[in-house]
Amino acid sequence: MQNKYGFLIEVASRQIKQAFQRKLQQSGTGLTVDQWVVLDKLSGGPKSQVQVVEAVYKDPPTVTRILDLLGRKNLVVRQADPNDRRKFSVGLTPLGQAVIAQLKPVVDEYRNQGWQGLTDEDYMHLHRVMTKIVHNFEMESAATLMNLTAISDEKAA
Repeated sequence: MQNKYGFLIEVASRQIKQAFQRKLQQSGTGLTVDQWVVLDKLSGGPKSQVQVVEAVYKDPPTVTRILDLLGRKNLVVRQADPNDRRKFSVGLTPLGQAVIAQLKPVVDEYRNQGWQGLTDEDYMHLHRVMTKIVHNFEMESAATLMNLTAISDEKAA
């Protein structure tokens, strides 16, 4: 029974991403879903690359590639941290801000389409269940990390 729901979550996730990619293509911005997600996270103000990685749940090399592409499109700019030259702050350029403003209505329309017919109670149940699933996997990841750290500590001793 649980496998059926896991599969359904995977199908829903793919369909949501594919539909959103079509919307982005229609917008003429040339952005991918992953690029949009990074831009959206930066719309609240500049962030360190580590903060971007954590905000978008992608690995550092993937985020670096996305930021490189967005930089080439003149949508983001990286600035060295004045206190630590190894660190960078990433923010939107004026063009990046304009693209965010252009796409916000498209994104809102897309999200409204996906949530059509759902009641407030449906939202609450979905939020509760999905939050629990995410929490379960975060706990597993934390336990795995703790085990790996313990094994590493044992080998070092």
